[in-house]
Amino acid sequence: MLTKIREKAQGAFAWGILILICVPFALWGINNYLDTGKEAPVASVGDKDFYQRDVNKAYEQYSQNLQGLGIDEQTLKAQALQKLIKDEVLLQYVHAEGLVVTDNEAREFIKSLPYFQVDGKFSDKQYKTLLSSQRISSGEFVNRIKNALIMEQFQHSIVDSSFATQYDVESFFKIQNQQRDVDYVTVPVQPLIKQPTAEEISAYYQQHQDLYRTPEQVSIEYIELSLEEISKKIVVTDEKLKAFYEEQKDQYTTPERRKISHILFSINDKTTEKAALEKAMKAKQDLANKDFSALAAEVSDDKLTAKKGGDLGLFNVGVMEKAFEDAASALKLGEVSNPVKSSFGYHLIKVTELVPGNVKTFDSVKNEVTKAYQKAQSENAFFEAGEKLTEMSYENPDNLQTVADALGVTVKKSALFTKEKGEGVAADEKIRSAAFSEEVLQGNNSAPVELGTERLVVVRVLEHKAAAKRDLNEVKQEVAAVLSKEKAKLLTAEKAKQIKVRLQAGESLQTVAAENKLEIKTAKGLIRGKNKLPEQLSDAIFKAAKPVGGKPSVFIAALPSGEQVVVSLSKVTAGIMSEDDKKQLELAKKNIANAYGQTEFNEVLNSLQAEADVEVNKKAQVQ
Repeated sequence: MLTKIREKAQGAFAWGILILICVPFALWGINNYLDTGKEAPVASVGDKDFYQRDVNKAYEQYSQNLQGLGIDEQTLKAQALQKLIKDEVLLQYVHAEGLVVTDNEAREFIKSLPYFQVDGKFSDKQYKTLLSSQRISSGEFVNRIKNALIMEQFQHSIVDSSFATQYDVESFFKIQNQQRDVDYVTVPVQPLIKQPTAEEISAYYQQHQDLYRTPEQVSIEYIELSLEEISKKIVVTDEKLKAFYEEQKDQYTTPERRKISHILFSINDKTTEKAALEKAMKAKQDLANKDFSALAAEVSDDKLTAKKGGDLGLFNVGVMEKAFEDAASALKLGEVSNPVKSSFGYHLIKVTELVPGNVKTFDSVKNEVTKAYQKAQSENAFFEAGEKLTEMSYENPDNLQTVADALGVTVKKSALFTKEKGEGVAADEKIRSAAFSEEVLQGNNSAPVELGTERLVVVRVLEHKAAAKRDLNEVKQEVAAVLSKEKAKLLTAEKAKQIKVRLQAGESLQTVAAENKLEIKTAKGLIRGKNKLPEQLSDAIFKAAKPVGGKPSVFIAALPSGEQVVVSLSKVTAGIMSEDDKKQLELAKKNIANAYGQTEFNEVLNSLQAEADVEVNKKAQVQ
């Protein structure tokens, strides 16, 4: 486990591991259980079958979290299928174990999700609209959430039980803060003496035809709802603004600020109501010659506030009993009430600070009211139009014009674009994903696509061009360039290997470098992730074996440029915990424990999968 942490720990990213390795538990399987057609299943877990559409949908969700990592589509789809299988294995297991989540627990969780909230509060309207856009009933969605929460409970039961010892943490920092000394030479890309022949070019083309294809392309027509455009159509009149102002008057009101103090005369087993009232009346008379706060300190039975001259702080309606609140509300600044009875006894109340409330006039806040009115009206209109867009595009799946006419918007068109790149509206990955979805390619409207919080788009295919093979004559120069580059890399790698062999045989780096006209560079005290070396070189240095028997460890690191770096590692010094590390000790211990727990959970899941009835249909390959 520590080795895995070490390999990923790179400078600032190292603390990212400690802080973020406790990843939020994913909602397992929420979108995995959909209706399917009659085609052959891609995989089965017990009685549950998964079809190609399930894999495609899972891939769309799965790939969004791994964008930019350079993982090819087929690999991602295979991983998405494996996730579907693992999710179902876990779901069936937790159900068999009798784990449950109540409807109320699921509903409370749903209410906490920001997707269904407006201004920080759950919106039933937003909830129903979003479910409608995904064509999911509320009952079905609640059931999916319950399944997800049950699986999350099981995951927590394993992950949260893990722990890390002081030794584990110290071992981590010994690796993390380890220092290494190296000398190295960079072998430049070797020049080609002989260019690729026509036969070599043809052979390479035949073996790599998939690389020389025009990509699949589509163009779309689409309709778009924009909050900005809708807001331009909002009609504003003084009459509407004044009505809105009255509805929202609290927003333009500064409440009264009233601070009070009191002297309490308790009614209890030792003091009757009559006696308490007499004490209060006498105290009221004494105030003619004594300061209220001084008298409170002497005679008040509320010992806590007596120390502060009877101060109760700001007066808030709804906290005290009605008689007390009525009396406190009626007093003027500096005025002391007559004795007021409550369930505690009799009180003398004084207002020590009073700032009257204030209501801003309509004219003084008209500009502010106008903006608020336009925002509220445009958001309502946008929401209602979104509901209509969702409903009509679903009811009229074979065209957009009907929806456009009903909403008063224009059907727009795009140029051709690929899955990876597009212009205009297709520059957004969400639009490209929708355009290339199975449903849209079959000629249907897409589900509404949210672009931020202020745009909603529905697309349909206008033109679809399948990927096609390019002729050899068209790509001959490209193939020749690739072959030349690969040959040059091979020559460079061979040169680096020769240098490595000579160094391992005992020749000095100075001799070999001089003979090959290479510059020797030295780096001492390198720390993982805290150096300026190329990432590939730094990774190789910190993965290399330690020197043995006084002999340096010699190895090669390949750079993306094609250059090869021959490295001589001469010294490795164990790291120690810095003062900053010590300050983060408990956090490190907690998150390393969480890493252990996550590893243990994955092992349990793999074991459950090995025991489950899982079948993968090799003939129904992932497309």
